[in-house]
Amino acid sequence: MSPGAGQVVTVVGIGDDGWDGLPQASRGELLRAEVVLGAPRQLGLLPPEVAARRVRWPSPLAPAVAGVVEEHAGARLCALASGDPMFFGLGTTLVRVLGAERVRVLPHPSSVSLACARLGWALDATEVVSLVGRPLASVHPALTAGRRLLVLSADRRTPAALCRLVTDRGFGDSAVTLLEHLGGPAERRRDTRAALLASPVPASAGGEDDDGVADLNLVALHLSSGAGAPHLPRVPGLPDDAFEHDGQLTKREVRAVTLALLAPAPGELLWDVGAGCGSVSIEWMRTHPACRAVAVEPRADRAARIARNAEALGVPALRVVTAAAPAALADLAGVAGEPDAVFVGGGLTAPGTVERCWEALRPGGRLVANAVTIESETTLARCHAEYGGELTRLAVTRAAPIGGFAGWRPMMPVTQWAATRR
Repeated sequence: MSPGAGQVVTVVGIGDDGWDGLPQASRGELLRAEVVLGAPRQLGLLPPEVAARRVRWPSPLAPAVAGVVEEHAGARLCALASGDPMFFGLGTTLVRVLGAERVRVLPHPSSVSLACARLGWALDATEVVSLVGRPLASVHPALTAGRRLLVLSADRRTPAALCRLVTDRGFGDSAVTLLEHLGGPAERRRDTRAALLASPVPASAGGEDDDGVADLNLVALHLSSGAGAPHLPRVPGLPDDAFEHDGQLTKREVRAVTLALLAPAPGELLWDVGAGCGSVSIEWMRTHPACRAVAVEPRADRAARIARNAEALGVPALRVVTAAAPAALADLAGVAGEPDAVFVGGGLTAPGTVERCWEALRPGGRLVANAVTIESETTLARCHAEYGGELTRLAVTRAAPIGGFAGWRPMMPVTQWAATRR
């Protein structure tokens, strides 16, 4: 039975304007509550007439939610959340733990809605990235010239760190608007350029740094790139030199075909077996923020390289398993989840590797394997005979200098097997 079974938690969204900005329905719930849960800043926004016992959420919050609700079973319980509780907020956590039927949400305008209102930006044409509890590198895939981007800051240090990353990527001339305490009496707007805000500022006590940046802030960027900024789209087929590698790399043209057959969709999970530098799993995750991947690589130096590539290309959540297939696959489904797709780029000839990958796939799951040696081609021919699917041979020839002229230099042909489990 779930914690406090049957008890409904009312989640009240509250802005920086506090009690004055709450609608009557939200005020009524708080006035009737016996216990109000919230962060210290949120609880401090309530007036004395809210007589409920005020309880601070412990940190980290997510693992503690069930226990806190259980502790107050039977009480009329409210929880405070910043802005819209269902937008990167507390409401989604409570629904995940308690179930939707146990959570009632009274939203407030989100900081993103307020920011778009201040800037005159269309919300449906603006990308949003949250850096609250997420690595700074998560912003990389969103950096595209001409786009408008809103970044939810973790604290007062985020704007400068973000602008350093943006400037290092060649977007230093981007217009930046720093919005602080949106919707509250201390609301402030500052307009600058990314390169100018990138300089680190020493922190001081009191919730602001020496440049007066508040912890409660949001950064708006209208992205503009310099001539040398690399173009790194989310469509698979990044340039080979976008990855750090030792030669163990699925080349750009073959990688694009491979990912087309793996067919990533939002929320799906990929196993990248024999991952090399991680190019396939990284590009899989870049297609959508909800895509997940596990890279399995036996060599520790390559596994470390995969992690560096994932960080540099904006998918730091890529999970890296340093172990050899097929042994590494034995319990992987139980630990990482049942895959929607599997790519085998290395270890094809190890007995049992393909079989374990195939068995792990859910119905409708896709398996793609690439081979460049005669021995691994033989394995693919056997798999094709046993499981069906399609065999394809890919041959790529690139122009290269020959003395003072140019000629065609062929790459090693790749035999590719692709199949869907029925």
